[in-house]
Amino acid sequence: MNDIRIGNGFDVHAFIEGDHIVLGGVIIPHSKAFKAHSDGDVLLHALCDALLGALALGDIGQHFPDTAAQYENIDSRCLLRDVVALIIKKEYRVQNVDCIISAQAPKMMPHIEAMRSNIAEDLQVDFSQVSVKATTTERLGFEGREEGISAQVVLILIKD
Repeated sequence: MNDIRIGNGFDVHAFIEGDHIVLGGVIIPHSKAFKAHSDGDVLLHALCDALLGALALGDIGQHFPDTAAQYENIDSRCLLRDVVALIIKKEYRVQNVDCIISAQAPKMMPHIEAMRSNIAEDLQVDFSQVSVKATTTERLGFEGREEGISAQVVLILIKD
């Protein structure tokens, strides 16, 4: 039987004034931007934490501290690819990943397929192994008040 690991990740970023956000590596026009050291891609940050957590390798902040100049404004897909390299080095591969974005705005549906495609490419898996969903919070909480966006990810890793 293969060694199976489950990972769970969560991230949140507040909004500041701006003209776009980045989620799943997709630039989405919006009247706000993420307050972040990197590009603020909460979906990919939650994914990195889920991958790292599945193998007890710490969290994204330990590997890519927001105090390090080299990560300022970095494309989070670069961070994800670095984490995937760690997972591969440990001889694991992603079986499937299930992601959910909590946001009142902007609308995510037009961007979901591109997010799935980016994630599948970076994880080196088939598109069918990546689920990305979005929900509002019915105007409740910080997401509902449009103060920011959160993302959660659950995934399974299998030892090669």
